[in-house]
Amino acid sequence: MKASDLLVAALEAEGVEYIFAVPGEENLDLLESLRTSSIRLIVTRHEQGAGFMAATYGRLTGKAGVCLATLGPGATNLTTPAAYAALGAFPLVMITGQKPIKVSKQAQFQIVDVVSLFTPLCKMAKQIVNGERIPSLVREGFRRAQEERPGAVLLELPEDIAEEETSEPVVAPHPRQYAVAGDAALDEAAERILAADRPLLLVGAGANRRSACKALRKFVDDTQFPFFNTQMGKGVLDEASPLYLGTAALSSDDYVHCAIDRADLIVNIGHDVVEKPPFYMEPDGRTVIHINYKAAEVDQVYFPQLEVIGDIAGSVERLGNRLRGKHPSDPAAYANVHENIAAHIRQGSDDGRFPMVPQRIVADVRTVMGRDDIVALDNGIYKIWFARNYIAHEPNTILLDNALATMGAGLPSAMMAAMLSPERRVLAVCGDGGFMMNSQEVETAVRLGLNLVVLILNDSAYGMIRWKQEELGFPEYGLSFANPDFVAYAKSYGATGHRIESSEALVPTLNEAFESGGVHLIDLPVDYSENRKVLIDELKAMECPQ
Repeated sequence: MKASDLLVAALEAEGVEYIFAVPGEENLDLLESLRTSSIRLIVTRHEQGAGFMAATYGRLTGKAGVCLATLGPGATNLTTPAAYAALGAFPLVMITGQKPIKVSKQAQFQIVDVVSLFTPLCKMAKQIVNGERIPSLVREGFRRAQEERPGAVLLELPEDIAEEETSEPVVAPHPRQYAVAGDAALDEAAERILAADRPLLLVGAGANRRSACKALRKFVDDTQFPFFNTQMGKGVLDEASPLYLGTAALSSDDYVHCAIDRADLIVNIGHDVVEKPPFYMEPDGRTVIHINYKAAEVDQVYFPQLEVIGDIAGSVERLGNRLRGKHPSDPAAYANVHENIAAHIRQGSDDGRFPMVPQRIVADVRTVMGRDDIVALDNGIYKIWFARNYIAHEPNTILLDNALATMGAGLPSAMMAAMLSPERRVLAVCGDGGFMMNSQEVETAVRLGLNLVVLILNDSAYGMIRWKQEELGFPEYGLSFANPDFVAYAKSYGATGHRIESSEALVPTLNEAFESGGVHLIDLPVDYSENRKVLIDELKAMECPQ
């Protein structure tokens, strides 16, 4: 068969369902091979959209998402999704084209050393120089992309290699299991937990992968461990629990740090240092036990004293067996802190001001979204408000990026969630700046027939940076812009546009959009004056309950 046919056969053997793509002439052999395959080709309007959708597929399924681009500028447009997958630990396989490598008459036209460019961002980056190597490279690429810690892989397929003949058989994937931590580490962890007066559980992004949720929920039920989470650990444990003490949206001096500062030991499950630190470790401070698939990456603010390495679910189950019935933590030790944090989260949830304040927006969104529905956030100051105030009940029901934290990913991520879960309500929450970075993908969403609502928080500025600028005492400068008419913009793509003109209108408009189906853009003016009042002034004056 032709090498491009063999590549597609290898992708089918890996269970690939979709390829998200902006093809180029260097991909035409592969495109023809895909045409008669079982894989669905999703053409996007920018390589970033393709990459973000594929990475989110990996995030939600645990199987590597696949995207396709041409050489040169097509490939370079995938660098941000590659970094998104690398830092966020989302399994992603990128396939790019290249000019012929045996004989070429185009000199250096459009040629960039793509493999060298992507090597720092990927777990593996290889050029395919012989069709016979395709099966082994595909199998190895998917293995590396999907194994812990997941990430990005690049395969470059030159034109002349794609069209050459080959007879190499496909290498079939095989199941792999992770070992659980050894008895010695688990025994020591149990001893340290039982010796602590106020142990606390932290849940990070790693616990949102590979079905650790069930084991963790049983662990908390059996031990009554008070817990908090990182932003990317939201929903692993039900945040409606009286044991929930908040989400670490800031690294220090937030309400949840009243509980963190009280703890003498933190059991840190699934966190790694690419996510914004949930707290800062001090050399003579509290003990931290690191439970994860891989050893801790030590830095200035994270240097755990004990590491329990292995499959998280298995390790947590075996640790729970050692602690069951001994109730290592008294829930009353944090009861007043829980009540204090819950009260702060409720503040502003019924604020009637317009433009709307973030607390009211988060509360109204929570009213509209069901337990299993999905909110996908772009990146901006509103991400902090959703991390702190949005109560998540199930894993991966609030998709946010606290690793690369790139703008422009919110809409493509929501589109992928809507494709995978058509029975759920899916809401993209984007700032006006982040939305416009990949707003052309609205056409893709309409073409795919998705049911999707996009809430655009409109302040005509890069609000997060403006907040930081104000916090540093600099005068406002260089961060404002004008926006299109978002209602007309939606209509131009065949979507439905809405403009909110009072705080009372948001909930009925969201419900109407979800009930009518299709793609909807909602233009919502937002008042970010609360950023300084709550995220700076109130926290500086905060006194933790005793």
